[in-house]
Amino acid sequence: MTDATKAGRWKPGQSGNPTGRKVGQRHRSTVILEALMEADAKKIVAAVLLQAKAGDLAACQMILSRVCPIPRDRRLTPFDLPAIDTAAGIALAQAAVVAAVAGGELRPSEGEALASLIELRRRSVETEDFEARLIALEASRGTP
Repeated sequence: MTDATKAGRWKPGQSGNPTGRKVGQRHRSTVILEALMEADAKKIVAAVLLQAKAGDLAACQMILSRVCPIPRDRRLTPFDLPAIDTAAGIALAQAAVVAAVAGGELRPSEGEALASLIELRRRSVETEDFEARLIALEASRGTP
């Protein structure tokens, strides 16, 4: 047993498998599979297109998922928020988000994302306020 394994860890910069696969080298089965697919790619695409044209919904879904994939994120609908520099502004912003979701102006997922951002800002404002109050309290007591 080496010194590194006695301690239960490898030394910094030392690989756990120094004779392992080189960085950037791809697995043999991946290389073989890609070579097989590349050779018949045109035939496979043509076959799937024929099936889709014949009404095979699975083939249609496969093609459409590649041609126009579902967007992960979309640009947020322009939405005016009140200033969120104070607790009152944060409360108004949260109310505006809830009203926009309820009115159909924003999707629920968009409202949730905005509410999360507003909550982060609320924590920041709360921390700033706490720090200012602590500094004022320490100054009034004469402690640094």
